[in-house]
Amino acid sequence: MAREEDDPIDQVTRLLELLASDASMARLAASPAPDGIKDLVMRVSGTRDEHRRRESAQTALLDIARELASEVDPATVLEAIVRRARTLLGTDLTYLTLYDPQAGDTFMRVTDGSVSAEFQSLRLELGDGLGGLVASTHKPYWTADYSADQRFSHTSAIDSGVSDEGIVAICGTPLIVESHFVGVLFAANRSPRPFSRSEVGLLGNLAALAAVAIVQTRALAEAQTALSALSEAHEMVRQQALGVERAAAAHDRFASVVLEGGGVSDVTRALVELLGGWVVLVDDAGERRSAFGPAPDPADGGADADPIVQLSVVDRARHEIGRLVEDDGIHAIGVIAAREQLGTLVVSAPRTLEDADQRTVERAAVVTALVLLFERQADEARQSARHRIVTDLLAARGGHEDRTAYLRDAGLDPRSPVCLLVVRGAGPTQLRSRALTVSTVLGERSLVGTHDDEIVALAPGEDADALARSLAGRMAKGASVTVGCSGPIRDVDDLPAAHDEAARTARALIALGRSGTGAAATELGFAGLIVGSNPDVQEYVTTVLGPVLRYDLDHGSDLVGTLAAYFAAGSSPRHAATSLHVHVNTVAQRLGRISALLGEHWQRPEQALEIQLALRLRRLLDDS
Repeated sequence: MAREEDDPIDQVTRLLELLASDASMARLAASPAPDGIKDLVMRVSGTRDEHRRRESAQTALLDIARELASEVDPATVLEAIVRRARTLLGTDLTYLTLYDPQAGDTFMRVTDGSVSAEFQSLRLELGDGLGGLVASTHKPYWTADYSADQRFSHTSAIDSGVSDEGIVAICGTPLIVESHFVGVLFAANRSPRPFSRSEVGLLGNLAALAAVAIVQTRALAEAQTALSALSEAHEMVRQQALGVERAAAAHDRFASVVLEGGGVSDVTRALVELLGGWVVLVDDAGERRSAFGPAPDPADGGADADPIVQLSVVDRARHEIGRLVEDDGIHAIGVIAAREQLGTLVVSAPRTLEDADQRTVERAAVVTALVLLFERQADEARQSARHRIVTDLLAARGGHEDRTAYLRDAGLDPRSPVCLLVVRGAGPTQLRSRALTVSTVLGERSLVGTHDDEIVALAPGEDADALARSLAGRMAKGASVTVGCSGPIRDVDDLPAAHDEAARTARALIALGRSGTGAAATELGFAGLIVGSNPDVQEYVTTVLGPVLRYDLDHGSDLVGTLAAYFAAGSSPRHAATSLHVHVNTVAQRLGRISALLGEHWQRPEQALEIQLALRLRRLLDDS
């Protein structure tokens, strides 16, 4: 009699209980039951597992779709697709190639699980390899052993990369959106593996999601680019509108300056109020004509070096006529009228100057030139009167009282000493404009005019040499001139002779190769004796030999005689001692005393020449 557990009904019951408990296929296969019933239960279990796998795949696809929908970065989207494909199919690696329409091939874009640099840099021509065939036919292909599969066009580059990665089985499916080929999604294994149709279908679903996500992210990127371009265009239009408003405001402001009779200081003030920062107007002589805002102080560059004038951008503006130039945030433009540069406008704004701001600076330069022309016309009217005064003074027209009144009317005190300066170097067409510049440099208390082809100026002071050097130096910032000076002059009747002396001094400086400098006749050494109209020989001798003469007078010595003997003996102490009838050591001691009085460099050629000339003139004075 059979045991109860061998009853077929009990076997079927236990088999169905295992099926209901979700037992594995192996347990179902090992459970005793009639073969027909067991086969049916196995098919039901397999169908159920397949449905579960499909449900799991569908759930994964929905999760992937939600993940991709939240991504906007194309690189992140591609990495997520490849990573999920590897997880769902359980392969050793997955990768994605993208189509390059310009090159007409596909290139490796993203990999997951790859270890070969050669494989990761592969490019696949359409039709080459499994991937190239997928790309050219837009159909999926798969193989359990790629190297042995002759359906594909094998190339050395592809086979080398596949071999370096160790790939055996490959499945590839195209990424297509609305008939547009985008790329290929691959799953690969390093051991033989047959891909089921359900796995190929799952990879195809992933590829469809990938294609849509790629197109969407590209469209989003293009939309963002278009939106950015639209925003830039809107901002450009807005800036242009603001520029038009600023230009209109600048035009109205500058027009009011001109119509209200304002000066260049009003233009610089208006420009700062429009742009901020600081503005400085430098005239053609390199002097500050007006300034507004926190510009560098003129004293910061030293006694004769305004830091604004030293800027390289100012020099560029002088040469690039009519153009606004910039260097290190500072702009400069020449102030031009009738092809003549009247000055330079220097601007430092707290922000980058846009096109409208640059046009404002250029307009300010034009208005400044207009205002300067108005001022020049007024100055020339006043200067014409001064030219006549200078001509009358140099020609000694009128009586003494009349000429004294001329000085007083010009703002000079006839009771105070003045110096007369002659300025050479201005061409005939520049003579009057340079006279205006000289008048500006010397100040209101000076009297400046033209005489023949020279500029003549009277300025208060006693140091003629310092005055000449200062004027030549300050004028050199705009144009090089040579200045001769005589003085101090205390009598108006001495002006004609002083003019002759200053003119000869200027000519002597040019002849001596010292153009562009200034000096008084008395400072030219023995050359001053040549150019002076009334040379003071005794003063010259005293200036050169004074310390030695005073020592001889105080000590009853004759160092002057030793000097004369020394030079007469060809600067030989031994021969000088012979002519003086003293020991050579005595001559050496006297020469040492002379060095202490005249300085250790008294035997240098230039000073020695002055000393010998003074010694000869002293002997001539003594003989007269």
